Amino acid sequence: MNQYAALVLAAASAMGVTALLGYVFIPWLHKLRFGQIILDIGPSWHKHKQGTPTMGGIMFICGITAAVAVTLLTDFLAGGTLLYGKAAQGIPLVASQQFLGKLFSGLLMALLFGLLGFLDDYTKVVKKRNKGLSISQKTLLQLLICGGYLASLYLSMGRNPYTLIPFVGQVRLGWFFWIFGFCVLYCTTNAVNFTDGVDGLCSSVTVTAGVALAVIAALRGLFGVGVVSAAMAGGCAGFLVWNRNPAKVIMGDTGALFLGGLLVALSFALDCPVILLLVGLVYVLEGLSDVLQIGYFKLTHGKRIFKMAPIHHHFEMSGWKEKKICVVFSLVNLLGCAAAAVVVWFGLKGV
Repeated sequence: MNQYAALVLAAASAMGVTALLGYVFIPWLHKLRFGQIILDIGPSWHKHKQGTPTMGGIMFICGITAAVAVTLLTDFLAGGTLLYGKAAQGIPLVASQQFLGKLFSGLLMALLFGLLGFLDDYTKVVKKRNKGLSISQKTLLQLLICGGYLASLYLSMGRNPYTLIPFVGQVRLGWFFWIFGFCVLYCTTNAVNFTDGVDGLCSSVTVTAGVALAVIAALRGLFGVGVVSAAMAGGCAGFLVWNRNPAKVIMGDTGALFLGGLLVALSFALDCPVILLLVGLVYVLEGLSDVLQIGYFKLTHGKRIFKMAPIHHHFEMSGWKEKKICVVFSLVNLLGCAAAAVVVWFGLKGV
C-alpha cells in the first residue's frame, strides 16, 4: 500500500467510525444516565452541562483502534512494510523488532490509561459525585502503568535506553531514563486531562497534535507511527462532530487519559519524546498554568496569578466564548506543531 494513502485511510476511517458511533453510543449513555458531574469549583455557568453524557472517549478509542488495525492489516496483506518501521530502507531486522515493541507496548499503555480513566468516570457517575477515584488511588495506578510501559521500553532498547534530541543527536540516558520517562508520562497524561475543560478544546488541540506527529513520522520514514498519529487526528475530528460547543457528549477521563498516553507512546516510538514540548504546546501551557497558580497561591497565602486555572478558565472568566478558546488555542498549538516539524527536519536530518 502506498504509505501516504495509508495515512489518509487511517485518518478517514477513524473519523468515520468515531462519528458514526455517536448515533448509537450517545443515546445509550443517556439511557444509562451516565451524565457528567460538574465540579463545584469550576465556572458557575458550566452548571448547565450537568448531565451531559460522559465517557465519550470510548467512541474515539474504538475508532482509532479499528482504523489502526484495518490499515496495518491491509498493508500487511498487500505486502507492505508499515509494521516494520524503516525496514524497507535497509534497517536491520532487530531495529524493526525494537520499533514494533515500542509501538505496540505504547498502544497497550494508552488503552490501560483509558481503562483507568473509565474507572474514574464510572465511579463519578455511579456514586453521583464530582470526585471519582481518590488522588492516591489514581496516582498509584498511573505510576504502575508508567512503570510497566517504561520496563517494556527498557527491554526493547536492549537495556541501553536512549533518546534523540534535535541538533544534539542520540543521547544515552542510563538510569536517568526512569526519572525522565515517569516525568514525561505522568505530566503529559495529566496536562491533556487539564485541557479537557471546555467543549471541543482537547479534541481540537489533539487534532493538530496528531497531524503534526503524522508529518514528523513521515519525515523520519516511520510510517507505522504515522498511521497511528493520523488515526488519532481522525478519531478526534470525528469526536468533534459531537463534542463541539454545545457538546452532546464529553470525553471524560476515559478519553483524556487515553489521548495523553497515546501522545507519549507516539513520541517514544519516534525516539524523540522532547518534541512533545512543541507538538503539545497548549498542554504544556495548561499544565504549567495550574502548577504556577497552586504554587503562587500557597506562597502568597491566597493570591492568584490567573482568575482561574487551568488557563482556559482564565480566558473564560475574561469573557471569551468556548468556541473562541478552541479556535485560538488550536491555532497556538498549530504554531508549536509547525515549529516541531521544522526542528525535526533540520535537527534530526539523517539520524
